[in-house]
Amino acid sequence: MRILRVAALAAGGLLLMGQVVPAQAHGGSSYRWELTPTGTTAQFRGLAAVSKDVAWVGGSGGTVLRTVDGGKHWQNVSPAGAEALQFRDVEAFDARRAVALTIGTGEDSRVYRTADGGKTWTETFRNTDANAFYDCIAFNDDKHGLALSDPVDGKFRIAATSDGGKSWTVQPGDGMPAALAGEFAFAASGTCLVAGHGRTAWFASGGGDRPRVFRTVDGGRHWTVADSPMASGAAAGIFSLAFRNSLFGVAVGGDFLKPTEAVKAASVTSDGGRTWQLVPADKAPKGYRSGSHFVPWSPTAVLAVGPSGSDVSFDGGRSWKQFYDGSFDSVECAGHGVNAGCWASGANGAVGRLVH
Repeated sequence: MRILRVAALAAGGLLLMGQVVPAQAHGGSSYRWELTPTGTTAQFRGLAAVSKDVAWVGGSGGTVLRTVDGGKHWQNVSPAGAEALQFRDVEAFDARRAVALTIGTGEDSRVYRTADGGKTWTETFRNTDANAFYDCIAFNDDKHGLALSDPVDGKFRIAATSDGGKSWTVQPGDGMPAALAGEFAFAASGTCLVAGHGRTAWFASGGGDRPRVFRTVDGGRHWTVADSPMASGAAAGIFSLAFRNSLFGVAVGGDFLKPTEAVKAASVTSDGGRTWQLVPADKAPKGYRSGSHFVPWSPTAVLAVGPSGSDVSFDGGRSWKQFYDGSFDSVECAGHGVNAGCWASGANGAVGRLVH
């Protein structure tokens, strides 16, 4: 199943560099992606937004890029010796400090850290369990973070850091509920695991007879789990989570083998992920979506992206409108006030900066 999943998630669409795509209007405002040429054909599923000017992307071929001028220029800061690996998640604290995850079975799952803008990297974690497969990482702050692996011995596995990614400790499994048969997480956009305030975090699953959302409030030591009404199956489930605060969140996904079909592709929660309500098909994104994120300048606006388009919701995920029909895999927003910005990344070296 893991081989099928990696192969399927490696496929992506094509974007023409330099294209600016207008959005649907809402309340006098329009959203559009301004595509920034990266000079590479890597597929970027790893994405970290710092502000409207600073962003990091990670992808296939061991590629990591960084911009500090809003995408006008991208610097190749790829770690040496990682050319055979796939970076699927990047978490950046600023223009100099970042942590990046490579995915795969066994020792292909690694974590790298830089404190000098990518000039040098240190490998701080290498998975040595042949049965583990790490999918996503997330940080509550610049010290505390978690990394999520698919189930090992019947339970999802968590590694934790309390020093900004310099060291990692695999957590005991007694606080993790048992996994369902065939259940795993999707390494599609770096948002199968997300972190909130304090020591709160959530991760989402698929592959089983129902997708689920797991929640911790103690930094990954103990977890509770809730069923989701979204699509289920070998290629279906929840691919991305986004939370505005400790209560309000959205989940997007569907079936990646049916990218243009809205197969139970979105749900919302108002109680911190304890319960989820399915978004009706006529209000959901118009296809499978792999990434999502709330925008900084609105309490209720949230973005979703996937191979068949990008959508925006202005009501916290309860209804969606598509504003772009091209392919992206990941989306992330960050910053405050005039420095706030949203970015998207995907196949063929595509990276977009949101204009609104």
